[in-house]
Amino acid sequence: MNLILQGHDYRYAAEQMLLTLFPEERPEYPAGPLPPGADAAVLSLDEAEGTLRARAALHRRGADYVGRDEAPAPSGADPLARDRVCQRILKLAFYRAGVAALGKEPPWGALTGVRPVKIPTRAVERGASWEEAERELREVYRVSPGRAALALDCARASLAARRSLKCDEVSLYIGIPFCPTRCAYCSFVSADVGRTLKLLSPFLEVLLQEVDAAAAALKEAGFFVRTVYVGGGTPTTLSAGQLDALLGRVEARFDLSRCTEFTVEAGRPDTITAEKLAALRRHGVERVSVNPQTMQDAVLVAMGRAHTAADILRAFELVRTAGFPCVNMDLIAGLPQDTPEGFRASLDQVLSLGPENITVHTLALKKGSRLMDGASEAGPALPSAEDVDAMLSYAWSALRAHGQSPYYLYRQKYMSGSFENVGWTRPGWESLYNICMMEELHTILSLGGGGVTKLVHPVTGRIERIANPKYPHEYVGSLDKLLRGKRQAADFLAGLPRPT
Repeated sequence: MNLILQGHDYRYAAEQMLLTLFPEERPEYPAGPLPPGADAAVLSLDEAEGTLRARAALHRRGADYVGRDEAPAPSGADPLARDRVCQRILKLAFYRAGVAALGKEPPWGALTGVRPVKIPTRAVERGASWEEAERELREVYRVSPGRAALALDCARASLAARRSLKCDEVSLYIGIPFCPTRCAYCSFVSADVGRTLKLLSPFLEVLLQEVDAAAAALKEAGFFVRTVYVGGGTPTTLSAGQLDALLGRVEARFDLSRCTEFTVEAGRPDTITAEKLAALRRHGVERVSVNPQTMQDAVLVAMGRAHTAADILRAFELVRTAGFPCVNMDLIAGLPQDTPEGFRASLDQVLSLGPENITVHTLALKKGSRLMDGASEAGPALPSAEDVDAMLSYAWSALRAHGQSPYYLYRQKYMSGSFENVGWTRPGWESLYNICMMEELHTILSLGGGGVTKLVHPVTGRIERIANPKYPHEYVGSLDKLLRGKRQAADFLAGLPRPT
């Protein structure tokens, strides 16, 4: 859709609302006059007599719609305060015009961020009741009752997690950017191991040195590891010997005396073996993922997986036999060639296995994925937004009926139907790492390919990010940069205030 900005340059706010209202659209900024009848949103902002006024004039599919909002201009010279007000009223004006065009409100209303749980969490921390927090979601942000309930459940889990954390604790993330094959929907930086096998050994050599540096940084700053999460990619792309070497180094170098959760994403069933699982158990891993995404063989083929539903069942049985007390399984609503009936059958089969955690994702069409790269070609059919809604609605009811509760959620760009990803859990099996990561409750020290360290200031909430090189071949040649990043993390942590 063409976006025309008048009296401002708040592109990001305009694009956020565009994606919320019309996830299938992409922003364009015309250099000249538009052809007659072209879809466009003209977003204007002005000020008169101390009032900021926003107007959205939307032309879509031959019809015109108008939305407005206004607010008092902030007093004082704080430009950030003014920016926040300007962006809020612009988004609300656009939202009203878009809702008029759609004839309905999106499930998350006018919320545009990826972390909607922060709104009720902050409200309760300010002293609001849970009823008041829900009312803010529904009346101010126009969130639907079902999504508001999801956000409140996850806010309760977030507050409980925050209370459990100590000021001298961090979480540790280790990224293994390799997969046996690349799924059609995937935009993560991960290398197809069939083409990059020669990089595995040098990657691990550099990673072990980064482990040493990170452990030294935490020891110097006087910090402890609360949770460890090894993700990817697919960490079990590594051999049993390589996993043993990596986890043994982590165990030897870090003080894990306070570690209450150690997760490894086994993920792809075609990478799971008894030998690899034994290596994980030897080093204290208690939580693993076996991620089918679907239990429909035809959908697995369409998404580029090289395994079957039977392989998933085999892998799950191996994990249980190996003695892991907590298993997570992922499903995705909206996969190519899937249907509401197929998704329901997949979820029912996963529920019958009794995993402690089930994460229900909504397909997000991202740049860099094969689904997006081949969007102009004839490819596998994607379910409609209405079908995805039916899938998610069934998931809510079925998961709650099986004693699972939502405990963390987040949203993404280009997501089918503008829905969400939700982690569900049986009581007492919440992943603390997932909550800390999504709600940014404390520092996440990241190692490995594509890892992004988040240094969270406990008083101001300010976050500094240090990104590791994304691609394996870049990572292998970047040891000096990795060591500088760990030095920066040590200095940040050492400078944080401590209770006296």
